[in-house]
Amino acid sequence: MNLTPGARRLRRESTDAERVLWRLLCNRQLAGWKFRRQVPIGRYIVDFVCFDKRLIVEIDGGHHQQQADHDDKRTRWLASEGFRVIRFWNNEVLGETAAVQQAVLTELDREHPPSP
Repeated sequence: MNLTPGARRLRRESTDAERVLWRLLCNRQLAGWKFRRQVPIGRYIVDFVCFDKRLIVEIDGGHHQQQADHDDKRTRWLASEGFRVIRFWNNEVLGETAAVQQAVLTELDREHPPSP
């Protein structure tokens, strides 16, 4: 299953919250860590990922309330592959940007288990 075209489409059609967070994460602006956006991992496309720290940052809109089971299954699978997933709501990213940035930095500072 080739997810690359879907990932490219998602990059072109970013939400406001995704654009705001990407401006904080791109070009190693967050403590020098490299992030990529809309990246296929397995059968999923993740919003943002720092491969060096195995950290995935997801931004959820209202539609995610209806797909909580799917998101839980997805998070469990990503965790089984050695990733940590943190989630923020769109309104958090847009209204509490500094707090979201600090939360991502805190996760980057945490120790994580080695990749499987």
